[in-house]
Amino acid sequence: MLWFPLLLVAWIATAIGCVRLCAAAVVAAGPGGGGRAVTGRRLAPEEAAFLVGGPYRVLDVTLFGMHLRHRLLLAHTGWATVVEPEPAGELERAVVSAAGPGGQERTARIRERAAGSAPVRALGERLSGDGLAVPPAARALMVSALRGVRTAAALTVGCALAALVLPAGGPGPLLTLLWFALPLVASLSCLAIARVEVRPYTRWASPAGRWLLTRTGTDPGGDERAALTAVALRGPDAVTDPLLRRALGHPR
Repeated sequence: MLWFPLLLVAWIATAIGCVRLCAAAVVAAGPGGGGRAVTGRRLAPEEAAFLVGGPYRVLDVTLFGMHLRHRLLLAHTGWATVVEPEPAGELERAVVSAAGPGGQERTARIRERAAGSAPVRALGERLSGDGLAVPPAARALMVSALRGVRTAAALTVGCALAALVLPAGGPGPLLTLLWFALPLVASLSCLAIARVEVRPYTRWASPAGRWLLTRTGTDPGGDERAALTAVALRGPDAVTDPLLRRALGHPR
């Protein structure tokens, strides 16, 4: 009867994983998870950038905007040079600080340093408070819960294989597999539902934020704003200048 404790372990792991996933979905869909609708709001380029790609996309837009305004020089060799050390805003201040006292640093290093700066965090918190972005805590909880269900499915398969190689005394290979198929089907079904219902909460934008992003894509603006919005929505690929696109480009 050694197969039965293995079956019990598989069921316990499956139950815990599925319950955690349901609880995380409830938290993410609550008032703090971006579940309320927002209308009549026009997203700024840096706000759209955060909702599409998080802090790194915000830095793409900030660096590109500073380059357009001749406040920063982006070289296709991968270096950035500060031209105007007096920042025009908090995000630019983060870039200037990340460039160091010499005002010159590799673009990737600036992006990495400034991505965790206070202005970028404040932008994310403001969007989360407005219901447009998924709060970091809710996103982390959801990712952890999904990982738990995947672990439970893998554990069920391992327990089933272990039960098959145990000495005789079980219900037989076919019946053993059928017993273990039940928790496995439960885990896989939970993951399949989560792919549709829960997956949006593992991204940056909430449902309300994604709705606003669809309107941002067709929202007219000035030349500079339109260019910044294009980078916010599509990343460096939206830049028409190949050298500047190469200067902004970075592996994801």
